[in-house]
Amino acid sequence: MAVPTYRWRLAPDGLATRRQLRAMGLRPGGQDVAAELQRPRRRRDPLVAYLYRIDQAKPVRPMTPARTAALDAAMRARRTCPECRTDAGYCIPRSLGMCVPCSDSPSSPVWRTPDGPVQPQVRPYGVPGAEVRPSAAGT
Repeated sequence: MAVPTYRWRLAPDGLATRRQLRAMGLRPGGQDVAAELQRPRRRRDPLVAYLYRIDQAKPVRPMTPARTAALDAAMRARRTCPECRTDAGYCIPRSLGMCVPCSDSPSSPVWRTPDGPVQPQVRPYGVPGAEVRPSAAGT
């Protein structure tokens, strides 16, 4: 069974995307896609957004203290530099694998050598003393 397709900005009332549902404090709640919205683009396939019925949407589940603690721990791990073990105040760039001050130091694996730049070494976030594994780009 094919779902109805609407052009950009021409969807009927009563349908919304996931983002629109979330802004209303709702979630799809297991319902199937009711329709799709297509936004045409030049020389490429159209952008597609799936639409859900608002009347069948369920309220967003409340944030529990355990879920809040788990998200805080995950974000803290993403902000902790594996080299200096400090909270950088921002998410550590995956391209560097460490905070910017550590990557700018001469002892950093990202530092340039006479032969050219050394590839950064990938380290797991938030795991103190984890073994360094070489990046796939360097092999």
